[in-house]
Amino acid sequence: MEANPRSIGRLPAAFLTPGSSSFMDFLADHSPGLLPGNRKLPEGIVEAPHGTTIVAATFPGGVVLAGDRRATMGNMIAQRDIEKVFPADEYSAVGIAGTAGLAVEMVKLFQLELEHFEKVEGATLSLEGKANRLSTMIRSNLGMAMQGLAVVPLFAGWDEGKEKGRIFSYDVTGGRSEEHGYAATGSGSIFARGAMKKLYREDLTEQQATTLVVQALYDAADDDSATGGPDMARRIFPIVTVITDEGFRRLSEAESSELARSVTERRLEQPDGPRAALL
Repeated sequence: MEANPRSIGRLPAAFLTPGSSSFMDFLADHSPGLLPGNRKLPEGIVEAPHGTTIVAATFPGGVVLAGDRRATMGNMIAQRDIEKVFPADEYSAVGIAGTAGLAVEMVKLFQLELEHFEKVEGATLSLEGKANRLSTMIRSNLGMAMQGLAVVPLFAGWDEGKEKGRIFSYDVTGGRSEEHGYAATGSGSIFARGAMKKLYREDLTEQQATTLVVQALYDAADDDSATGGPDMARRIFPIVTVITDEGFRRLSEAESSELARSVTERRLEQPDGPRAALL
């Protein structure tokens, strides 16, 4: 009896002929238990590491997305060098705040979602479409969020159609808002946003925009114990990424350390950071 070519490698035919351009829909049909929002939680209080502050700012020609490196669990530091900013695809990135484990898993699923769409449709989603897909994923995690395991990311990328960088923020229900100029999320966001509100300008250069987000993260760490500032002794510095029409780029360790050192040295003279003009 001749073997069915669709059964070779023990893969069911459905796995080789997906009927949807959504990888999440595909999982929901065939392996719903793999979706983060469908996991069952143990009874009682669940303690899990949380990521904290993510910031973003646009500049003519692109957008910068950055995050601190601290994860906390209650009043304890769970990890000092966690990574919270990831490329979603070639022209977009996600910064995660909230329950660290679920957030990282959601980012990986989002990356697969975008790759799956491109392979099935033969084209990439628009930046608006990517933002909508992430909104759907966050909404599917609402059950977990209501139990204290929320994921609240920032999404940023280069819009090829509009030829500019754009930023999208979310709430725990998946509600999506486009931010103009700058944005922040996480426990230190109120302090980071305040810093950027006074320093942001529409004509920033790329270098100035990267400096701005590091200044904002420094201010967040200054007032929020869950946000980690530059750790010179351990050589742990913020993750800073830039997205332009040339694609996603993460600053090298040498670049981010030099940026963090310059900000820290200036703070020795001005502990509260640069000041905006009164008028």
